[in-house]
Amino acid sequence: MSNNNNKDFTKSMSKIDVLFLSLGAMLGWGWVVLSGEWVASAGFLGAVIAFILGGLLVIFIGLTYAELSSAMPETGGGLVFVKRAFGKKSAFVTAWGVLFGYVSVVTFEAVALPTVIDYVMPVEHKVSLWTLGGWEVYLTWALIGTVGSIALTALNFFGIKPAAVFQNIFTVAIVLVAGLIVYGAIAHGDLKNLEPMFTDGIGGTLSVLVMIPFLFVGFDVIPQVAAEINAPGKSIGRIIIVSIISAVCFYLFVVFGVAVALPDDLLLKSQLATADAMVALFGSPIWGYILVVGGIAGIITSWNAFIIGGSRILYAMAENNMIPKWFSYIHPKYQTPTNAIIFLGVLAAIAPFLGRPALVWLVDAGGVGIVVGYLLVSIAFMKLRKTESALHRPYRVKYWKFTGVMAIVLSILFIVFYLPGMPSALVWPMEWVILGVWCLIGFALYSLNSVKVSEDVFEKSENYTSS
Repeated sequence: MSNNNNKDFTKSMSKIDVLFLSLGAMLGWGWVVLSGEWVASAGFLGAVIAFILGGLLVIFIGLTYAELSSAMPETGGGLVFVKRAFGKKSAFVTAWGVLFGYVSVVTFEAVALPTVIDYVMPVEHKVSLWTLGGWEVYLTWALIGTVGSIALTALNFFGIKPAAVFQNIFTVAIVLVAGLIVYGAIAHGDLKNLEPMFTDGIGGTLSVLVMIPFLFVGFDVIPQVAAEINAPGKSIGRIIIVSIISAVCFYLFVVFGVAVALPDDLLLKSQLATADAMVALFGSPIWGYILVVGGIAGIITSWNAFIIGGSRILYAMAENNMIPKWFSYIHPKYQTPTNAIIFLGVLAAIAPFLGRPALVWLVDAGGVGIVVGYLLVSIAFMKLRKTESALHRPYRVKYWKFTGVMAIVLSILFIVFYLPGMPSALVWPMEWVILGVWCLIGFALYSLNSVKVSEDVFEKSENYTSS
């Protein structure tokens, strides 16, 4: 894709906007519901080690994105990098895989919203629609997610800057809540609750480590909007790394707060351990509700970031003749890929009607797409260092061979985690079927669009010859 395509967008995002976009994407809802499982499964120190190791793994992958984003600050991120290194087909696989992950998060957050609202304001839902995966779907419950989908779609429709301001406000809210957890842990926590430091040895730590790819998905949103960032290329690379390190620190603070607040027996019983930890630390149920409000902010920041990133992937794929041109339409006034945004909004609006189990299947399968994208970008990073050593790289990784090899090895390791027999293996048959269907849709779209492009080229050639 040429830089001319990037002139469709305005450079309206500041460094802070970009940092909060990435950080907000990584801090979704998982830290509210999974923190008890982290500590119970691995112990306090085991969970800490898992997050430090996982953070290092993601940083290696992030470094490859940082260098390539600074060198090629174009809309599309991984698609642009892999296309330059290996061509159109490999670029399509990269983009289609990452898009799957983004779509899975967008749709899942539409389901998470009514789930959280139920915790804050429990109501008896009306009009039972159907049961999917053992989950009864109610109209009133589903409509909460649908209304949220419409609101966030509209926000993104009217420009990147309003969406960025919105992202900044809600990301600050999440960080403030984390600050409350740390304060409460230091002031009122019981260090005796940190025992046992390890649970189930290496197996316990590994059970937390396999969650890391899902928890840190989001830093790669930055390359998707590179053409809209009003900052030097070197800054873009640095922001990617700072956002990952900030997310690691956030998760470590949450682990510490939960560990010192709740003894082992309460951890195992808790449905929302982070909220229960706040109640235990400050002695009032109101603090649990405040924590959940921070969780709602996490849902919204993650949701918003992946609408932004996903719509730019769709735009870049359409510009590269991989999917229908309809997705590359840019609104003349708002300078946003409105058709792509509407498409993602429709998917999110429908998602709550599938119930929670179906969306969990989608998220798990979508994780594979993300990691495949990481692998191809890491390989492209290595190849471009050899074939285009003179390429201007404002953010240049110092030990690039070691970084590239580690990124490739760790990406493969994460893919292995999803295979049968592993702790986070995809569930048969549903999650494998979903992954297979997504691959088939991609193959069909790419094949049909390639045929159409060939026909258009042939028609233009015939017209030129006859004239």
